[in-house]
Amino acid sequence: MKGLLWISHRATDAMSMRRSIIGLLPLALLLPTMRVSAQYIGSPLDCHKTCVCASNIVSCSKMNLTNVPSALPQYTAVLDLSFNFISRLRAEWVPDKLDRLHSLLLSNNGLTFLSSEAFVYVTKLRYLDLSSNGLRMLDELIFEQLEHLEVLLLYNNRISQIDRTAFSNLHSLTRLYLSHNQISRFPLELVKDRSRLETLRLLDVSSNRIKALPLHELQALPAWIKNGLYFHNNTLPCTCELYEVVARWHLRELSSATDFKDSHTCLLPGPQKEKMPVLNLDKVFLNCSEVSVVDEKAHLEQYLVLDCDTRQKDMKKRWELPGNIPLSPENKTAEMRPDGSLQIGPLRVEDSGVYTCYATSDSSNETLYVTVVVFNSTMSGGLENLKTAYTTLIACLFSAVMILIYLYLTPCRCPCCPGQGLEKGDPRDSLRSSTVSISQAHEETGPERGEGGGGFPYRHVAFQEPKSQLEQNGRLNPIGEEDEEWQGDSRERRRSDAESVSSVCSDTPMVV
Repeated sequence: MKGLLWISHRATDAMSMRRSIIGLLPLALLLPTMRVSAQYIGSPLDCHKTCVCASNIVSCSKMNLTNVPSALPQYTAVLDLSFNFISRLRAEWVPDKLDRLHSLLLSNNGLTFLSSEAFVYVTKLRYLDLSSNGLRMLDELIFEQLEHLEVLLLYNNRISQIDRTAFSNLHSLTRLYLSHNQISRFPLELVKDRSRLETLRLLDVSSNRIKALPLHELQALPAWIKNGLYFHNNTLPCTCELYEVVARWHLRELSSATDFKDSHTCLLPGPQKEKMPVLNLDKVFLNCSEVSVVDEKAHLEQYLVLDCDTRQKDMKKRWELPGNIPLSPENKTAEMRPDGSLQIGPLRVEDSGVYTCYATSDSSNETLYVTVVVFNSTMSGGLENLKTAYTTLIACLFSAVMILIYLYLTPCRCPCCPGQGLEKGDPRDSLRSSTVSISQAHEETGPERGEGGGGFPYRHVAFQEPKSQLEQNGRLNPIGEEDEEWQGDSRERRRSDAESVSSVCSDTPMVV
C-alpha cells in the first residue's frame, strides 16, 4: 500500500509541474516581443545620464543610442538626437503628441528607414534635420503631416529616387537641401508655376548625378527663385544653352551663380569626359556667343511692360523715368502695376532711355536698370514699306523680262536684217521703209534707173505722208523739220533727209 501511495504522490507532482510549465509558456513566448518593443521604444528619458535637459531643450547627442528615449516631456521644443545609432524611425517612436516640438535633429545616425507615419504626432515641426544618413528613397507623401515645416535637410544621404508627391504638402517650406546624394532627375515640380511651392526660397540639388536640366524652364523663373537655385557640380554636358543660363545668372549677380562660380562645371564631349568651367565655353571648344544684358526694343504707339525682377520676393518697389524723373500719377504714359512692374505706352520717341527700379526690404536694397529703345516708326508702317519694296522689285524684274523678250524674240522687219529684202513695186514698203545708210549707198555705184541720170547714186527714198502728219511710226521727225519732196521731172531735192543715219529701222517701236 505504501508503495502505491508513493507512486500516486509522484504522479500528482508531475501533473502539477506540467500545469505550471504550460502556464508559464505564454509568458516565455511574450519575452522576445517585449524585448523587441523595448528595443523600438527605447529606455525612459534620463536627463542626468544620457541626455541634457535645459528648459524646453532635450539634447541626447553622441550618447550611443539605438532608439529614441521614451517618456519625452510634453513641453519639449527642441530634440537633438544627432550622432547616435538610430537606424529606423518607426511610427511608435513617440507614443503621444508633442505639440510644442518645432525642431528635430536626427543627423549622423545611419538612418535607413522612415515610416510613413513617423511624423503623425509631431505635426508642428518647423525644422527637420535628416542629413548624413543612409536614406535611399523618399516615398510618396512621406512628409504629408508637416504642413508647418520650413527647413528640411536631406543632404549627404544616398537618395536616388524621389516620388513627385514627396514634398507636395509642404506649404510652408522655404529651404530644401538635397545636395550630395545620387539624384539623377531634377525635381522641376518644386519650382514650376502650377506645382511650385510658393514659399520656397532655396533649393539645393548640387553635387548629384543630374545629367540634364530643363534650361528653358529655369531661365523663365523669377529672379527670387533663381537666386536660391543651386545646381553646380553635377554631370551636365557642355552646351551653349547651359553657358547662356549660367552667364546670365552671373550678370544678374545671383547668389547661386556667383557664390559657386568655380563649381559650375560641365563635361566636354569625348571619351575622357574632361571637366571645364561653364563660363569658359565662350572662349574655347564650343565658342559660344558672349552673353550681354538685353535691352527692351519697341516701336511707336506700342505698349511695353518693364519687370522689376528682384532677387528677393515681396520687396517694396518704386520707379524713376529717364532723366531721374520720379513716377507720378500725373504721368499718363507710365503706370506702375500691382506686381511692381511698370507699363509704358503708347510709346513716343522721347520715351527712350534708362528706367530705374528701386526695391527695398527689411534686410536688403536692390537697384535695377532697364534700357528702352523706341524706334521712330510703327510696326504697321514698317510692313507697308516692306510690301512697297517687294512690289517695286517684282515690277523691275517683270520689265527686265519684257525687254529681253522683245530684244531676242520679236521678228525683225527692217530691210537691213538678213533675208528681209523688200520689193520696190510694193507701195506699202515704199511708204514705211527708211533710206539705206550713206555707206551702203556709196557701195552701190550703178547708174540710176530713170531719165536724165544726174549722177546720183542709187538710193531708196521713202515717200512721206502729207505734211499735216508730223509723226511717223509714233515718232516725231528727229530734226524737227518737214521732209523734202521730189519736184518735177528733174527729180532734184532741195534738202536731203535720207542722209540721216538715225532713220534706219525707224519702224521699231519704243519701249516706255
